Amino acid sequence: TGDSTVQSQYGVNVGVASYELDLFGRVRSLKRSALESYLATEEARRSAHITLVAEVANAYLTLMADRESLRISRETLAAQQESVDLVQGRFDLGLGSELDLRQAQAALETARASQARFQRRVDADRNALAVLVGAPLPPLPGEDLDDPAVATLPDVPAGLPSSVLRLRPDIAGAEHALRAANANIGAARAAFFPRISLTGSAGSASAELSGLFESGSKAWSFSPSLSLPIFSGGRNRANLDVAEVRRDQNVARYEQAIQTAFQEVADALAARDSLSREEQAQSALVSATERSLTLAEARYREGADDYLAVLDARRNLLDARQQRVAVTLDKLTNRITLYRALGGGEQARDATLIGEVAAPRRDTPRG
Repeated sequence: TGDSTVQSQYGVNVGVASYELDLFGRVRSLKRSALESYLATEEARRSAHITLVAEVANAYLTLMADRESLRISRETLAAQQESVDLVQGRFDLGLGSELDLRQAQAALETARASQARFQRRVDADRNALAVLVGAPLPPLPGEDLDDPAVATLPDVPAGLPSSVLRLRPDIAGAEHALRAANANIGAARAAFFPRISLTGSAGSASAELSGLFESGSKAWSFSPSLSLPIFSGGRNRANLDVAEVRRDQNVARYEQAIQTAFQEVADALAARDSLSREEQAQSALVSATERSLTLAEARYREGADDYLAVLDARRNLLDARQQRVAVTLDKLTNRITLYRALGGGEQARDATLIGEVAAPRRDTPRG
């Protein structure tokens, strides 16, 4: 008409995000893959937790072993001081030689150096344990490995079924990774099929602001879209091949995790039996060397033998006691190793839970 006009349009809309109709299971497979990947990460966290618990336990046992070695060195030092006093008295009376006196003094200084060395190791063990704990150490139960609070460390009960290994975090994590890989194959296959996406919005529209929310002012829009993988067949084929290769890799990792678990448990069980026998033999050796030292000291007092026999007997006794500490430490750390090999937790230590542990948690995935 040649006349200028001004028109106004008011609208309030709420958009609906794009939504894919999962006709062929692509989104469902991606969701399952993401969930299994998360569960695999959770198993990795549990593995780190079990490792930390085992490291703290091993550090504690090492501290207890060095404490016992320190106690042995103190007892040896005290006994050696008594021997020096005895030899000095015999030397003053003209009943002993200067060689015996110097040998006794040398053994005394050796014992004093040994005590200082083990004191240093105990201090270092406490610092290492504090670093692992991440806080100042509270009062620790037990004084050394002979303390009942330490020596009665719970052992893994006999009769555990092999299915307990499924609770190991590395096996469970490998299982989740395998499930995620299988789900990725499903998503890669679904990419060959068309995808339908829906977008839309709903709200109110009016030429006047006052009538924006009155009846009859509703407005909506709906827009479907279809994606056909016509020119992406090569890419989809490559993605499917990659997904299948990754599935095969996860199958190999899963099988390797199972083989490693059986090997670690078998090694720990074999070591447990031999260490128990070795500890018994070492205890018998300590008793025999104690008797030998008693006889050597008696013969020296009676003048039937020189002081060299006493030195040899005391050295053999010290070696036997220190070796028994080492064997006892190996036996207790073997229990920690077996605890880790069985996946940690109460399932690896409580015989009352054998039936619960033996029950399968899930179906074994197939490659």
